[in-house]
Amino acid sequence: EVHLVESGGGLVQPGGSLRLSCAASGFAFGTYEMTWVRQAPGKGPEWVSTITKGGDRTYYGNFVKGRFAISSGNTLNEVYLQMNSLKVDDTAVYYCGYGGIHWGQGTQVTVSL
Repeated sequence: EVHLVESGGGLVQPGGSLRLSCAASGFAFGTYEMTWVRQAPGKGPEWVSTITKGGDRTYYGNFVKGRFAISSGNTLNEVYLQMNSLKVDDTAVYYCGYGGIHWGQGTQVTVSL
């Protein structure tokens, strides 16, 4: 059974940083691209970032503008999203997943004064 468990969200002030983690199990982790998406209140899902299965290439949504970095664990079946210079508009539930159909339960990120 596929399990994707996100963690690391929380409340942070504008300009702050958070590091999200996604623990994966139940599938061949190293053979899939892993993706982060987010969903803000009242809005549809928005693609954030993808890392290739080898971890050698990363892709980001235009809004990221160098603020976020996706990575995967060397020995753990985990994918991370380091988020810096956070803005109020980054407030959303962040989900990790693969294949476009498998997603975790999400972790809430709130950026506010």
